[in-house]
Amino acid sequence: MPETLRAGLLGVGMMGRHHARVLREIDGVELVAIADPGGDPHGVAGALEVLPDIDALIGAGIDTAVVAVPTRFHEDAALKLAAAGVHTLVEKPIADTVDAGERMVDAFRDAGLIGAVGHIERFNPALQELRRRLAAGELGAVFQIQTRRQGPFPSRIADVGVAKDLASHDVDLTAWVAQSDYVRVFAQTTFKSGREHEDMIAITGRLASGVIVNHLVNWLSPMKERVTVVTGEKGAFVADTSTGDLTFYANGTIPLEWESVSSFRGVSEGDVTRYAFAKREPLRVEHEAFRDAVLGRPSDVVTMEQGLRTLAVVEAALGSARDGVATAFDGAPGA
Repeated sequence: MPETLRAGLLGVGMMGRHHARVLREIDGVELVAIADPGGDPHGVAGALEVLPDIDALIGAGIDTAVVAVPTRFHEDAALKLAAAGVHTLVEKPIADTVDAGERMVDAFRDAGLIGAVGHIERFNPALQELRRRLAAGELGAVFQIQTRRQGPFPSRIADVGVAKDLASHDVDLTAWVAQSDYVRVFAQTTFKSGREHEDMIAITGRLASGVIVNHLVNWLSPMKERVTVVTGEKGAFVADTSTGDLTFYANGTIPLEWESVSSFRGVSEGDVTRYAFAKREPLRVEHEAFRDAVLGRPSDVVTMEQGLRTLAVVEAALGSARDGVATAFDGAPGA
C-alpha cells in the first residue's frame, strides 16, 4: 500500500463538495480525480478535470474512492469499483434496496477490500461522547432512546424518501450508541408534498437489550432539529448533533415536598451539566477512519455490513407502515 492513497470522488453535488474539501485536507490522501456527469456546479474541481463517469474515474488509477451520487446509482458504481480493486466509501444509505446492498457487501468481501458507508453521525462529537459515557455506566440502566430529526424539504433528494435519507441516520446512531441491534419496529408514514416517497415517518421499536426507541423524522417542518435523548436510571442525556453539544439532566436527590408534583414526575429534578470536550468536524473524522481502515490500522469505520443492517431496519419500518403491522427481527442481513 502506498504511503499516500490516490483518491477519486464520484459526485460533487451538495455533499460531494464537502468530501472534496476534506480529501484535500487530511494527511496520507491525495485527491487525484473527480467524476460527475453533471459537471462541477460548486466549482470544487480546481485544477482537476471533471471526468464523465465511474469508468473514467477508475481509469485514473485510484486506490480509494468516495461515492456521493444519488442512492439509486450506488450499486452500479460500487460493483465496478470492487471489480477494479478500489477501496470504497459510499454515502448513506448503502443502497436503495437491501438486495442491492447485499450484492455490494458480497463484492467487497469477496475482493478483500474495505467497503464503508458514510453514516456520519457516528463521528459526531456529541454522540461519541454520549456513547463513551453510556459505556462507562454514567446513566446506569438505559430505558429509552428517542430522536427527532426534522426540517424543510431538501430539493436535492429525489430518489428516496425521508426514511432512507434521514431516518437511516437515527436507526444507525441508536444501535451504535446503545451497542444493541433492533429486534422489532413499527412505523407510520405520511405523503404530504405530492411526491411518490414518504416525507414523514414515525418509528417505534425495541433493541435486543430491551431499550425502547422512538424516531420522529420529517421534511415538513420549518424548524430544523437534530436531537437524541437517552433516558435511564440516573437521568437523561440530550445530544444536539447540529451543534455537537451534550447535556446531562440528573435525577435529583432532594425530596420534593410538593406532593402532587412529586407523584406526577416520578423523579425529582437534579443538576444540569453541559459538557466541554473536543469537537472535530465529523466528516474529517469519518475520512480519517476510512483511510486508517484501508491502511490496516485500527479504525471505527462503518462497514458495509453495518450499513446493510441499518437499511434492513429502515425497509422493515417502511413495510410496517405499508402493512400496518410490526416487524420482528431474528437478525438483519449482514448480522
